[in-house]
Amino acid sequence: MSAFYLEAVDAGVVGTEFAGRIMHFPSVDSTNALALEAAQGGARGGVYVADEQTAGRGRGGHLWHSAVGDGLYVSALVAPPIPPSKAMWLPLATGLAVQSAIASVTGLKADIRWPNDLMLRGRKCGGILVETSSIAGQEMESAMLRYAVIGIGINMNHQRFPEELELLATSLRMESGGAVSREALLVALLRSIDEEIRLFIRQHCGTLNGAGLLERFAVASTWVRGKRVRVEEDGGYTGVTDGLDTRGFLRVSGDDGVQHTVLSGGVREL
Repeated sequence: MSAFYLEAVDAGVVGTEFAGRIMHFPSVDSTNALALEAAQGGARGGVYVADEQTAGRGRGGHLWHSAVGDGLYVSALVAPPIPPSKAMWLPLATGLAVQSAIASVTGLKADIRWPNDLMLRGRKCGGILVETSSIAGQEMESAMLRYAVIGIGINMNHQRFPEELELLATSLRMESGGAVSREALLVALLRSIDEEIRLFIRQHCGTLNGAGLLERFAVASTWVRGKRVRVEEDGGYTGVTDGLDTRGFLRVSGDDGVQHTVLSGGVREL
């Protein structure tokens, strides 16, 4: 396993909200758990990156395969001034940030499987888990997000996977043919997240010029429209994806004649 150079990452994120706030750990249960503990203790910013996670988590309680030193395992604690009604936008914005970072460092064009998976040639190379907490509104004031923990796992330098994952997972190294620097990818990722959050806030405040988040996500992901899928929730159903609603949830025109709204993921291509 190659050493991790925190100084190089700090230098690369100067000018972002993450500058001077990055903490590196050789091994942790979960970077999201660390960030959540800090948030519950009053922190509202920070980046937690580990060489290894012994209990990495994905959406729906799934475990994340976290080989020592081969992947990027990171959680960012942020507190953007947005309402909870737009919390679903955070994993979509993060997906765009991860896609951009992968492209800038490796030249690979990852697809985004709504809402939180990064895919290369139909296999998963990265996942996102966003956990949030909100503050109740007072009298005429609206509720606001208290904080959000943005957890990201990216398969970087894996050269093989356990047998049960061989057909499901891939890595940036397996697809690009060369080793990838954790420091370079983390810098690109944090700079992209910082930019996406700035755009997110401007859109919420009505000062954004150009395409909004949902429009950009629909362009970046082949899963948003026209893909035949099976969805596991509501007893399971099949259909064709039909865009995003205003909250960022996926719509599916079901084979049962019903227009479904997917609320919890579990979307797989047929």
